[in-house]
Amino acid sequence: MRNLLKIKCLALFVVFSASAQQEKGIIGASNWLNNWTEFKPAKTEYNETNQILYGKITTNTTLYKKNTYLLQGPVYVTNNAILTIEPGTVIKGDFETSGALVITKGAQLVANGTETDPIVFTSNRPSKKEGDWGGIVILGDGPINKFGGASSLNYELDPSQTIYGGANPQSNSGVIRFLRVEFAGKKIKGYKDYNAISLAGVGNKTVIENVMCSFAAGNAFEILGGDLGVKNLVTLRSKGDDIKITQGAQCRIDNSLTVRHSYYSSSSRARCMNVSSYDKKEEADFSKNLTNVVATNCTLVNNTTDLGADLASGLVKECIFVADNTSFSLKKSVISGFSPAVILDDEIKLDGGGLKKIKFEEMYFNNCKGNIFVENTTNNEDLEDYYGNSSFFNLYEHTPNAEMFIDSNKATGTPDFRVKIGKITASTK
Repeated sequence: MRNLLKIKCLALFVVFSASAQQEKGIIGASNWLNNWTEFKPAKTEYNETNQILYGKITTNTTLYKKNTYLLQGPVYVTNNAILTIEPGTVIKGDFETSGALVITKGAQLVANGTETDPIVFTSNRPSKKEGDWGGIVILGDGPINKFGGASSLNYELDPSQTIYGGANPQSNSGVIRFLRVEFAGKKIKGYKDYNAISLAGVGNKTVIENVMCSFAAGNAFEILGGDLGVKNLVTLRSKGDDIKITQGAQCRIDNSLTVRHSYYSSSSRARCMNVSSYDKKEEADFSKNLTNVVATNCTLVNNTTDLGADLASGLVKECIFVADNTSFSLKKSVISGFSPAVILDDEIKLDGGGLKKIKFEEMYFNNCKGNIFVENTTNNEDLEDYYGNSSFFNLYEHTPNAEMFIDSNKATGTPDFRVKIGKITASTK
């Protein structure tokens, strides 16, 4: 866990003029990735399991750090029970039975780890790989825009236990803080992959911050409706989308890091952010909220050995996809190493005011094979002119990642690195 950072960044500063300097990307007076993150999870060893969790948890229950738990099959927290997990606790998902944790509607997960004692969900296999186990599913009664105001997840789970959605944007599904989810996203026969963390109808009284998902076979985070703010998310080498948001979610994302790699993406397109208002238009209730995402201080980077070769060969895909009937704002953020940076749904009526709901401001587009395109087109001159307007304060560069991000993997501690385009400085305060 202290083998930090094969990624390489804390604060990214971009100089707009001789007298003005703007912050971009993840920020912090000190390195907030220290201690609780792990960028080499396959090499991390944990204690053998000595407790098994299975079936249903129907009363308030606490999991203790002194034990190592095994999720055997889907484990449902029901009956409005609260599952509390002590800081430093390790829970392993069982490969053979597709272990998963499902927090049903009305129940809560209180997984309140600490920076120096994070909670870890990981695989129980000796040689860990993406998709070894299911993942964490949290279901709330926040609004969704499907007809009827409720839905059920289409995993191979008990349908009566996976209902989500309602009319309470302030619903509380608990606290998730300083937590890692590793090697989740198992594919269920006849169904899609699990996600590392599924947040369905989750309300804004739920706390979600300092959460890392690594090597997910499905999406790292999938947000289905609800109203929530998330902070300090980290995703590493997901095969699916890093963050997928749909079903009318009202979502605020702050200070988060996404690290992709060309060889770990799925054969179909997978993005850092995939934003839409519905899965199927005919299922959407347009009298309810459409998806609205506001993201700030995000660093979205494709960290590959030979970015130029991967871009030329087509291994690299787009970073962000924004669908029709969706509001999306990304500000003070970095997109580095994608092809292109952003794709907009070709159903968006650009000349009919469609761009008023899609904002890219104070951005740093770096080393991308094209910046913002409409789907199925190869000419983006109009969009380049629009988002290149000086009022948006966007910059377009081709700076090697090695100059933007620093490897701070040192045996003697991690300095507080500050990165400037063209000049790298470090402080150890």
